[in-house]
Formats: sequence, C-alpha cells, structure tokens
Amino acid sequence: MARAGARETAYRKGLWAEALAALLLTCKGYRILARRYRTPTGEVDIVALRRRRLAFVEVKVRGTVAAGAHAITPHQQRRIARAAEHWLARSPAHLDRDIAFDVVLLAPWSRPVHIKEAFRV
Repeated sequence: MARAGARETAYRKGLWAEALAALLLTCKGYRILARRYRTPTGEVDIVALRRRRLAFVEVKVRGTVAAGAHAITPHQQRRIARAAEHWLARSPAHLDRDIAFDVVLLAPWSRPVHIKEAFRV
C-alpha cells in the first residue's frame, strides 16, 4: 500500500506543478491549448500559444532547479517530440506556427524557471 500512497503523492505534486507552470505561462501572455496531452508514444505536459509561438512545455519539479534540468533526458525529449507531432497532426490549424520545446522547472523555495527553446529535436 505504501507504493500506492507514494504514487498518489507524486501524481498530486505533478498536477500542482503543472497548474503553477500554466499560471506562469498565462501571466507571460500564453494561452494554454492543452494540458497533460497523452499519446501512445509520449506525453506533453502543456501546449501553449503566444502570438505565432507554439510551445510544447515539459514541467519538472525536483529538489533543486538544477536537478529538474538534468531530469530531461534525450530519450524523454524524443518522446515529447513524438507527442508534439501527434498533437500537430490532430491540430493542423497550428502547423504554420513557430514550434518550440520549452521547460518549466520548479523547486522548493525557488522561483519557477521558464527556459525557452530548452531543447531541439
């Protein structure tokens, strides 16, 4: 049962982190188009639009901002990119946008960090 409790805690922490990241992006002028977009090949935490810039955003919450940055592996980047391709295939009106892969890093007692163009695929 302890594992189920740990999973529930992690799930809630993830929801909280994504809500905070969405709020941060909204304050920066982004419009949130999707949250927790899941596909068979991967997941995108947030899809956000600001003018012509369409950002696929990964949210990481760790003990430190640096630990969050290191948690985004090349394998995870590829999974996010595949999920983004899936989203774009279902949203062809956005194909002409400037596509970006951003990251929002969250850590206790630290300001949220929004890294634009955190990785390229």
